[in-house]
Amino acid sequence: MKKNKTRTLLVCFLFFQLIVIQLMASFPGVIEIYYSKGIYPYISQFLRGSLGWISFSVGDLLVFTLLFLAIRSLLKLAKKRTTLKNTLLNGLAWTSVLVFFFYINWGLNYFRVPLSEKLNYPIREYSVHELEKLSQLLVEKTNQLQVEITGKDSLKVLVPYSYSELYKMAPKGYSALQFKYPFLDYQTPAIKNSLMSTFQSYIGIGGYLNPLSGEAHVNTNYLKTSAPSTISHEMAHQIGYAAENEAEFIGFLASSHHPDPYFNYSGYKNALMHCVNEIHRRDTVVFNRLLKQLNTGIKKDMQDGRALSLKYKNPLEPYVKKGYNLFLKSNNQKEGIKSYSRMVLFLINYYTENETLIKKEPIFDKKDSLEATFH
Repeated sequence: MKKNKTRTLLVCFLFFQLIVIQLMASFPGVIEIYYSKGIYPYISQFLRGSLGWISFSVGDLLVFTLLFLAIRSLLKLAKKRTTLKNTLLNGLAWTSVLVFFFYINWGLNYFRVPLSEKLNYPIREYSVHELEKLSQLLVEKTNQLQVEITGKDSLKVLVPYSYSELYKMAPKGYSALQFKYPFLDYQTPAIKNSLMSTFQSYIGIGGYLNPLSGEAHVNTNYLKTSAPSTISHEMAHQIGYAAENEAEFIGFLASSHHPDPYFNYSGYKNALMHCVNEIHRRDTVVFNRLLKQLNTGIKKDMQDGRALSLKYKNPLEPYVKKGYNLFLKSNNQKEGIKSYSRMVLFLINYYTENETLIKKEPIFDKKDSLEATFH
């Protein structure tokens, strides 16, 4: 009887939570002051301090445990050892507990004051010309870094560090941002190899933050040249920036300001891919022209990335992405999964602040073509 009463209360509490969360989404200033800048830093530091020293992912083990319990519950239902009503009530009760800890531990950051307001960046539609100028800058910078690292424009960048070394190095990028962006302070690292890397590869995820444990996870099956950017992105989530476009931009700032050239290359390459993919949607001629200018070594890197995507391509991935798209939209990200690409507007605003970094003259004076495309 006591178990049934507790379960019923948890189910009622679930619906109460969902209503409160939607109401709180209308008060970003309150969330910013009392949660994101108030209690969240203490929760985050506690979780990372408690679990960061452990070499393996506690969060992944928790996920495995929850999956085991869910499968066991379904098997009991299939064997008619329980009723459908009982299974649904148990599931809703557990969902209530998970929703509570998700939003308390991290999820309320979805509703904080947007990063664009902190940086005083206007939200606007940018022109194709602005996108061309930015993309040209990123092409030149990525080419330059690739040659500096390899010595030849035809050689691929090969990251010489282990993943554990990358995790130890990553905070230096955030340290370099402290003077200009003091609100991007990062302390107490907790970055780990994902125990679910193969599964993440099949659903197209390079990394994730476990909000229940505060640990950042990296898919070690992905391109290693993309790992520094992914790590920096997940660290942005850890310090409370939940929106994907914001985490992408902060990850770019951290990796591009890092003292190590491999982090720089990873950050600029990721930003470049966002920009050329956006150009591809708007003007394929300009897209081909830009790719024509990329060093052969960078194209080989992109080809490796495409080969990995094809290797793990499966019919379930689109459905997983649709689910994630709905999740993001329900958490104040109207663009859903397209939020990642919205970091281009951050980049345009950022480089508009530093106009000396953007060439003033026309970018293209002749038509080129490229048979192969990467997107």
